[in-house]
Amino acid sequence: MSKPTAVRRLSEERLFNAAVYAVAAVIIAIVLYPLLFVVSASFSDPAKVLAGEVWLLPKGVSVEAYTNILQNEKLWIGYRNSILYASVGTAINLIMTILAAYPLSRPDLPGRKTLMLFITLTMFFGGGLIPTYLLVKSLGMVDTMWALIVPGAISTYNLIVMRTYFQSSIPWELQEAALIDGCTNWRLLLNIILPLSKPIIAVMALFYAVGHWNSFFNALIYIRNESLYPLQLILREILMISQSDAIDGNVGLEDKILLAESIKYAVIIISSLPVWLMYPFMQRHFVKGVMIGSVKG
Repeated sequence: MSKPTAVRRLSEERLFNAAVYAVAAVIIAIVLYPLLFVVSASFSDPAKVLAGEVWLLPKGVSVEAYTNILQNEKLWIGYRNSILYASVGTAINLIMTILAAYPLSRPDLPGRKTLMLFITLTMFFGGGLIPTYLLVKSLGMVDTMWALIVPGAISTYNLIVMRTYFQSSIPWELQEAALIDGCTNWRLLLNIILPLSKPIIAVMALFYAVGHWNSFFNALIYIRNESLYPLQLILREILMISQSDAIDGNVGLEDKILLAESIKYAVIIISSLPVWLMYPFMQRHFVKGVMIGSVKG
């Protein structure tokens, strides 16, 4: 390769890299700006937020919204309930998904294609809200934590993803060798399959945990006892009360409207904080797990 050609190619690579970094920077800015705005708005003077003066950094720093929310005892009850529901629900989700996905990934399972067909059909057809409510009620789970956990014990999509990981990332020859050496199916699963499946387990744990944490509709349908409300319902109640007070009140109406505006942003931060804290600890496995099937070498 001649020197002018090498120089031209090097210049083209630098230009391409610069373009890639520029596009990536724009995408990152588009993704991060709404988050930064919400954080800044939650700590800013609500009057300045409504006036459109807050763009990136807080203006007129105020923590009145956080003080108002954190003094509400129901908030801590909601946090406790959501942590309980997310922990127990995620554990059940992982156990059920693994126990279903691993057998379906084995080529020696008779009729596994037929089973997968029936399982996949549940992604497109369901009984609907009323039949599901009647089923949950007949099982005696209304107004209990199990109404939020048992009906969604397995996600069909996550089941398919985990089954695909077992099939594509763990050689069947390795499993055959273990079985020939006298390894039982349970020992094979616990001592060989699961240690090799940490990335996908981390991904599924994050997906399930975030799903439980953000869920509010099922609680809205099945839970009547306020002491069992998850955090999302408590925050919804706080937000609705603050907004209704702002509408109904006559004395100090402007202050109430401003406080309701500030509470709106603070609620978003408080509800999202645990997920933000959890993700960095699972990032390494998460990035590896979501790339399943994308690169093969």
